Amino acid sequence: MSPAPATPPLLTAHQITKSYGRSQALRGVTLHVAPGEIVAVTGPSGCGKSTLLHVMSGILRPDTGEVHFAGSRIDDINETRRSLLRRTDFGVVFQFGQLVAELPAVENVALPLMLRGEGRGAAMARAADWLDRLGVAEVADQLPGEMSGGQQQRVALARAFVTGPRVLFTDEPTGALDSRSGGVVLEHLVQAARTEGTSVVLVTHDAAIAARADREVRMRDGLLHPATDAAVGAGAEEASG
Repeated sequence: MSPAPATPPLLTAHQITKSYGRSQALRGVTLHVAPGEIVAVTGPSGCGKSTLLHVMSGILRPDTGEVHFAGSRIDDINETRRSLLRRTDFGVVFQFGQLVAELPAVENVALPLMLRGEGRGAAMARAADWLDRLGVAEVADQLPGEMSGGQQQRVALARAFVTGPRVLFTDEPTGALDSRSGGVVLEHLVQAARTEGTSVVLVTHDAAIAARADREVRMRDGLLHPATDAAVGAGAEEASG
């Protein structure tokens, strides 16, 4: 059994179920993420990894179960408030980056800041700083179609980190890249998370990537294996009580 973390979880999914028609993607999953912890969720394709990430980040609502962030339940709030969480406290990076094709890199990164009301000048300055920190300052004025896959993923990471998220969700962030580009992106992800103290939920099927995390949990057929994470969370609650 894994030792209990010293602090209470920042993010908790408790007994989550989620179905698509007759197909049950999640069958009672419980996962706890501590502040500043990098958790890798691994398993074969179709086992429910991405669905779990989407539920924990508020993109999807669970059929049953609860999601708590910073002591408050978030699965039962409306879509507007869940979207606001993803602009303030959560960052999400998908496998293909999903950058806005019509905007240069610096504007892609600044966009979430401007959407929440920050002035263009300040937003662009912060965006440029994060592009520099992630080693892609040279593509600031380039459109996504003019960048390599590795550059696009680092721009997507910059966009996720620029808002100062407390939790970063990444879904196969290196899956579409060659091993060299993927390694560079992963290194920047880990360094940025360590520097900022951000919790990371990392979905991957790559054992080498999972090895960089603080902890790995494995999914199979909509369940976590081995089922030790609930005990980790219980230990945290006892430690905080």
